Formats: sequence, structure tokens, C-alpha cells
Amino acid sequence: MDKTIIIDIQNLSHTYKTRRALQGVSFSVVSGEIFGLLGPNGSGKTTLFRILATAFPPESGTVRIKNLDLEQQVRAIREKIGVVFQSPSLDPKLTVKENLTHQGHLYGLSGQELKKRSNEMLDRLGIQDRAGEKVEKLSGGLKRRVELAKAFLHRPEILILDEPSTGLDPGARIDLWRYLKMLREKEGVTVLVTTHLMDEAEHCDRLAILNEGRLVTVGSPETLKREIGGDVLHVKTREAEWLASQIEQRFKTKAIIVDGELQIEHPKGHRFVTELVEAFPGKIDSITFRKPTLEDVFVHKTGHQFWSKD
Repeated sequence: MDKTIIIDIQNLSHTYKTRRALQGVSFSVVSGEIFGLLGPNGSGKTTLFRILATAFPPESGTVRIKNLDLEQQVRAIREKIGVVFQSPSLDPKLTVKENLTHQGHLYGLSGQELKKRSNEMLDRLGIQDRAGEKVEKLSGGLKRRVELAKAFLHRPEILILDEPSTGLDPGARIDLWRYLKMLREKEGVTVLVTTHLMDEAEHCDRLAILNEGRLVTVGSPETLKREIGGDVLHVKTREAEWLASQIEQRFKTKAIIVDGELQIEHPKGHRFVTELVEAFPGKIDSITFRKPTLEDVFVHKTGHQFWSKD
């Protein structure tokens, strides 16, 4: 993969009145990546999306896209990005083809060039047979495909999407990610996507995990999960605080209380289960253990559970 930096964010901060939405965030995205911004509601990912989509300038810090400064060269940046918002931006009373035509005019496309490009995107996203249908009659998954076609009509080098699977059923979500990967492979596009869904985040080449406006960590899903270094145990008990303290004293192992249960990371979980049961008879209701997930990474880095109101 070409390692050219496409998006470079340095010490980015943003405040809404008294609430700090972003606090000193820094990371970069390289060419050809599918890069995810993962975080619960209120983590700052939507604010970051809006800044990258040029909806408003950064309050402090710097953002460079294709080596263009976001504050000084907004118009040039808009020519290089395609944006898919969480809320639909299609005109439901127009047909699929009419929506693409209108979008093309906004980017200075017309005539045969616009017709050719519209047909290319309709073919690429498997919706050529729906070109004459009004958008209001399409399923959620098909509407998302039209959104992608619209965003990519002017051949942007970067596709930025905010919670793109909102409202989609599981099958449509699978299709969405298949089309994103196809666009990356066929068109060479770099994709940046915000999500609060762990299964979506697994599709990304790398992730930036955000919490309360701060960058928690950056890395590939597998690399981040390997940092935990073993199994994750969940212990149900009626005396969580007491048991957490006793485990730390006796085994020099930290136990985090998450929703009234203990979460413990251990390199040999299957053996540690037996040791715990023998050490604290009558104090443990049940124990389960498994390999780490991205949610475990979030707990490991922040000390509390990943949550979302969605």
C-alpha cells in the first residue's frame, strides 16, 4: 500500500460554548486506507467528521488534506473529497439518475461527461436498473448506494462517511462495506468512516478510538486487541468492590468494575478461572472468558465501558 499521508491532523481542538468536543487530537491517514473513527456518542467523532467535511474550520490545531490547509484552501479540498452524511441528502421526489445529474451540475459536470460518469457509478454500485425510480421508493440499503454514487461522482480521492449504516438492516450493512472496499480497490479511493459499531470497526484497516474528545489509541483492530495480551474474564459477584480489591492484593492482577461485574485481563484465562474459584469460594456467581474484542480495548484504555445511546 502507498504510505503517502492523505489526511494529517495535528493537535486539533474544538469547543461548543463550555463543552470541549475535541482535545488535542493528532493522527494521520495514508493513501488507500479504510480508516475508522470509533467512539460512543459524545466522543467527538461527529465533530471531527464535520471539520473534515469542511462544514466548519478547526478552532485550533491544523488539518491538512492532500497537503492542502483546511482553513486556507477549503475550495480545493472540496474538489478532492466526497461526503456521505448520516442523514440522507437525496431528494426523494427525484429519480436516482436525476439526483446524480443534480450533483454533477454542482461540480461543473455536464453533457456526455456527466452522463458517462453517472452510468459508471450506477454500474459500479449495482443500481443501473434503478436509475429511473424515485428515491422515495428505494430501500435503505439502495438509498445508501445512491448516496455513495452521488458522493463519488466527481472522482474524489477521499470518501468521508458519518455513521453510514444508520438505519440499515444487517444484510444492507454487509453490502455497504462490500461496496466501500470495492471503491477502494477499483477507484483507489481512501475511505474515512465514523462509527459506534464494533462489527463495522473490524472492517477498517486502522482505527482511531475517541473518548470524551480525546484520542485514546490508533492502530489496526488486530494490533489493538493483541495489546491486551491474553484472555478477558468476566466475573459475576455480589461483592464487586471487595472482590476486585482482594484479587489485586492476592494475584497482583487488576480487576475493573464494569456494570457491576469484574473484567480481568489474563494471559492464561482458563487456568486463572480455577485459581479464582478456589481462592474465593462462595464469592463468585459465574465466570466466563474469551478472546479480546474492540470493546475490551476501549475498557482497557479508558477504564469504563463503551456505550452508546443509539
